[in-house]
Amino acid sequence: MTTLPSKPGFRPANPNFSSGPCAKRPGWSLDALSDAPLGRSHRAKIGKTKLQHAIDLTREVLQVPADWRIGIVPASDTGAVEMAMWSLLGERGVDMVAWESFGSGWVTDVVKQLKLEDARKIEAPYGQLPDLSTIDFDRDVVFTWNGTTSGVRVPNGDFIPADRKGLTICDATSAAFAQRLDFDKLDVVTFSWQKVLGGEAAHGMLILSPRAVERLETYKPSWPLPKIFRLTSGGKLIEGIFKGETINTPSMLCVEDYIDALTWAKSIGGLDGLVARADANFAAIDAFVAKTPWLANLAVKAETRSNTSVCLTIVDPDVTALDADAQAAFAKGIVTALDKEGVAYDIGHYRDAPAGLRIWAGATVETADLEALLPWLDWAFASQKAALKAAA
Repeated sequence: MTTLPSKPGFRPANPNFSSGPCAKRPGWSLDALSDAPLGRSHRAKIGKTKLQHAIDLTREVLQVPADWRIGIVPASDTGAVEMAMWSLLGERGVDMVAWESFGSGWVTDVVKQLKLEDARKIEAPYGQLPDLSTIDFDRDVVFTWNGTTSGVRVPNGDFIPADRKGLTICDATSAAFAQRLDFDKLDVVTFSWQKVLGGEAAHGMLILSPRAVERLETYKPSWPLPKIFRLTSGGKLIEGIFKGETINTPSMLCVEDYIDALTWAKSIGGLDGLVARADANFAAIDAFVAKTPWLANLAVKAETRSNTSVCLTIVDPDVTALDADAQAAFAKGIVTALDKEGVAYDIGHYRDAPAGLRIWAGATVETADLEALLPWLDWAFASQKAALKAAA
């Protein structure tokens, strides 16, 4: 008869470790949204004021240069990336750089939807970065700063030349507010509220450099643009989009929640405080992985490991000897056991990623909660391993 391991004697106070929507800020409650102008038009003075305040706080906390435009756009980060690609690409060749699911999705859009003939794919498998030195920055470049589904990020923007001729379009949704973005090297930056700041879904942010604005005003794509993607009118940037006059109707409740998260971010030291919290969270997980023989980081190189979407792989020989479906089932068993115990929700690997765990470690997560979770990983693994042996 198999003896199951004992359960740890303590639990995380907050078991929400989802990679999106992510945990709310510490101390959050619905009372924080009591000032939301519900039932009012977003075009009324109060609505525009709230939206402009959200933009101003974004600039302050994220340290966006004064001459970069910041707009609130529909359809989360996906909408922001699509808007940028459909509006800006096609003027010259483009290098599509991908090493995880969402980056690969942008490749598909450019090749199969926009049907750009001069599009190069520069790709790497999960856990690795591609050779960044092969990117041609005389062309446009589309890439993710942090691979949400692989846990692999670019360490910095040093690989991007200052004198590039093309535009850099960066999906930074799981990096913004937890990793330092080199705006001088980025022409388009996109992210969503529900990642590092734990905001609500369906709203995206589009940040444009002066070079991106110049492209918008001097280049017209050969394909028709849906209204929801249009950033110019009569060859000029629609400035209102970047002053709180959104393309479609935003949720003022979600706007208030985003403002609350940004206000909290300021209270803990702004970007420095947010990065420090995410780094501390990753350090706690990484120290556990280093002493745990059955677990490893999916990201091969230490300098590329994400401090937000931490992806882990199971390296126990008995598990790696299983076929892919059985490995996925083993990992799912761990996730299900932790969910049933109420100690960790939504930490399974992304559906297209290698089997394993994905633990969100962004700034809204408390390090103490992660530290309380980690012994439970050992418990859940040992329980699954015992079940595996019993079934053999």
